[in-house]
Amino acid sequence: MRIAEHSEWDRGLPVRYVLVQEDEDGVEQVWGRCAGVEGLFVEPVPLPREVLTLRGCVPDGLLRDVVADADGAPRGLGDVCVEVGDDEQPLQWWTLVDAVVVAVQPSPADQPHPAVQPHPADPVRYDIVLGAGVTREEGSWGEPPAAPRFELFAGPTAARAGSCLAVDGLDAPRPDPAPVPLELIGCEAAEPLLVGTQRPRRWARDRADLLVLDRHGAVMASRTVGLAVSGARPSVLGDGLEDITLTDGGDGRPVPAVRPVWEQWFRGPPAEPNLWAPYDSRGRQEWLELTTRGWRTPAPRPDRTGGEHHLDGRFVTDVPGLHCAMAEALLGPGRYFGREWNAFRDCLCGGFGVAPPFTLVWHDSEVARHALADVVEDPEGRLSYFEEVVRLLERCGVTVLLR
Repeated sequence: MRIAEHSEWDRGLPVRYVLVQEDEDGVEQVWGRCAGVEGLFVEPVPLPREVLTLRGCVPDGLLRDVVADADGAPRGLGDVCVEVGDDEQPLQWWTLVDAVVVAVQPSPADQPHPAVQPHPADPVRYDIVLGAGVTREEGSWGEPPAAPRFELFAGPTAARAGSCLAVDGLDAPRPDPAPVPLELIGCEAAEPLLVGTQRPRRWARDRADLLVLDRHGAVMASRTVGLAVSGARPSVLGDGLEDITLTDGGDGRPVPAVRPVWEQWFRGPPAEPNLWAPYDSRGRQEWLELTTRGWRTPAPRPDRTGGEHHLDGRFVTDVPGLHCAMAEALLGPGRYFGREWNAFRDCLCGGFGVAPPFTLVWHDSEVARHALADVVEDPEGRLSYFEEVVRLLERCGVTVLLR
């Protein structure tokens, strides 16, 4: 399907959004198009706070620093990932959102947790009480094994933070959060969405993609939304259009604070370097999210190798900024070359427009060296994020010149 065929209509307003769904043959079908949307930017609904206990924890990285902190003051950990698996593979991933350490105490050797049997040769273990919101991540499957392994990851780069024998409260029942609706303003509905606005109807597949168009009519982003309609009425824009309320506007919507980033991209794909630089870390991360939609548009050309690329390091003051600057150096403004460590490593393997060997001249590299000195990806080696990136580049065959 060519979006250009649906991005124009004979009305006084431009088409800004197109609702599409793939049919059983994988062909995208247009369900509607509209001039506006209300509710695309929303603050996330806060998760209820819960109290959990990491039993028999052997702390590492960030958690090790918390245990070593003698004053016992409450300490924020940010988000903590709990990976649950058996001896062969991880099965579940949980996120303890905005985790705060409430208390730390040595695990009582004479009162083992019912799920484990500690050994005298075991390292010193701790019971760490946390307050956090709890979510189970997509991709989790199956039930935890009879003797699960619990691995912990924390910090801005999700570095390893230790392991524990059990997590009390992790499997507590939790109701699904109430969906947040989305308003399609000035919508020209197509079948079968039009039928759904006239009488209730259930579809075999109840979700679709809302494509966001820039001012040139090209797709700049997409969000998955629910197709259940809770209201429809003649549009405030008139002209035979409808205003349609979707019961569930979907997860992962951007927060209002990053609206200026979307407004920048609405003008069209970035054509100048460093347009991301004025934004804070959250805005820069959203910038990276927007690059992911367009990295295959147009279709990628064969990887280029060799040559010399220049990275402008003046504004690399955080991890998102590093990846924004890296992508611009290798591919140009608004292009995608990874938005975090693992994705960046994958991109260096090829398939994204450029591949080693080549030379990277990193200008003003001291800015990133100092700004990321305390951001650690590898707690064992204690290398900073900046140092890890340089080492990874060199291992992949890139000649890095730090200026």
